[in-house]
Amino acid sequence: MAPPSTLGKRVKGTQITRPFIYGSTARPFGPNNPKPDGIPDDHTHSWEVFVKGIDDTDIAYWCRRVQFKLHESIPNHVRMIEGQPGKPFLVKETGWGEFEIAIKLYYATESGEKPQTVYHHLRLHPYGRTEEEKEEMRGGTGEVRSWVYEEQVFNEPFESFYQVLTSGARPKSHPAAKGGKGGKGKNKPIPPLPSKPVNEVWERTAMLPAQSRPDLQFSHELQDLEIQKLKQAQDQAQRMCKKMLDGLKEKEAMLAKLKAENAAAASNS
Repeated sequence: MAPPSTLGKRVKGTQITRPFIYGSTARPFGPNNPKPDGIPDDHTHSWEVFVKGIDDTDIAYWCRRVQFKLHESIPNHVRMIEGQPGKPFLVKETGWGEFEIAIKLYYATESGEKPQTVYHHLRLHPYGRTEEEKEEMRGGTGEVRSWVYEEQVFNEPFESFYQVLTSGARPKSHPAAKGGKGGKGKNKPIPPLPSKPVNEVWERTAMLPAQSRPDLQFSHELQDLEIQKLKQAQDQAQRMCKKMLDGLKEKEAMLAKLKAENAAAASNS
């Protein structure tokens, strides 16, 4: 028989989702990004790899630590970043090559969850299916973003962790969201949670902004566009299937006609 859990009971039939972003941003050295002193001559880019909340909202209340395992040629290639309220988990480096980064997420102690690992390929150069897509990604500054939207799902969390996940929701601009213990407006009432998508993301929620921005592409607007693309692809696939089915029926009818003609010719001979 398993020993009793010190974390209490689980909230049965409950699922809590928290969106986050992980990925990398790279910038080539040049007039807009001068190479600092002491950087090796063969390093062509500065880059950073991160895990953060949507619109830089706090995720340290459910993710307490992140380990970034970089290429072994980089000094101190395993970096452990401790969570700080309101700040991203971030590693900054310079280099010349692309490689895979293992990103291990450690959850809040009261969650009782084991660490999970995601993998990210560091991109220094524009990528895409076509040259047009690569040129669009390059933009005016040469900055290359390789960002991934992900959702962390907590199934039937422990009661104490459930309270952590479901309490403290507030607008990002609210004084209570600044992390301080005092200050003007700290006792300002928190408005009701919006019933429709808004552009301001709330702390400690699963909200996405209503519209995309140059610095934040993940939004309900993008989600609707992706759904529309999927619907268009589905409609096209259905049209193609119908066309193939109609063609198959025509060929079957032609085959049946030829068989009947052959049978009639054989019986008359």
